[in-house]
Amino acid sequence: MTATMDRRALLTRAALGATGLVAASAMGSLAPETAFAAGAQFPDAGQPDPNFAEGLIIGRNQDLLQVQGSDGRLHRIQLTGVTSVWKLRPTTIDQAKIGDGLYARGVLLPDGILAAEAVWVNIVNLTVAITSIGRNGVQLDHHGQKVVGHVQAGTTAAVYNGTPAVSDLSMLKVGRHAQVIGAWRPGTNEIDIATIYTSN
Repeated sequence: MTATMDRRALLTRAALGATGLVAASAMGSLAPETAFAAGAQFPDAGQPDPNFAEGLIIGRNQDLLQVQGSDGRLHRIQLTGVTSVWKLRPTTIDQAKIGDGLYARGVLLPDGILAAEAVWVNIVNLTVAITSIGRNGVQLDHHGQKVVGHVQAGTTAAVYNGTPAVSDLSMLKVGRHAQVIGAWRPGTNEIDIATIYTSN
C-alpha cells in the first residue's frame, strides 16, 4: 500500500508541474511486453483497470493528451517529467503525436485525468506467419492481412525458442509462425520490429 501511495504522490506532484529525478520506469518496467500485461488487469470482476488506458490520440494540449479508447471512452492522459515513453525504443514525451495509438499506465487522479507513469506509443503485438525475408525486413501474414515488418539496426531483436534476445535474424524461416512486438506506422500496414519471437 505504501508503494502505491508513494507512486500516487509522485505522479500527482509531477502532474501539477513539479520536477523529479526518478524516472517512471524505476516504478515499473517500460519493456513493450509490459503494455499488454497491464491491459489484462481487472481490479474488480468485469471492470477495466482505472489506472490503464488505450486508444488513439485525437488531441494534445501541451502535455495533456485526449485519447479515444477502442471501447468509445474518452481518456485524458497527463504526461509529466517522470513519464517514461516507448516508441519502438525509450524516447521523450514530445514523440507522442495526434494520430498515434497508445497504451498508458499510471494513476487515476480525482479529476479523472490519468497521470501517466509509462506510455507505449503505436505498440502492436501480432501473431503472424513469416512469408518472405529480405535484407531490411520481413513480410508477414497476420490472419490473412499482409504486414510489412521493417528491421531497425541496433533495435530489432529475435528470440528463438525462449533463449535470450539476439540481433541475429538469420535463423528466421519462411513459413514459421511468430509473435512480433513493434511500433505501427500510422495509416499503413507497416511496423518497425522491436522483437520477433519464434522457434527455429
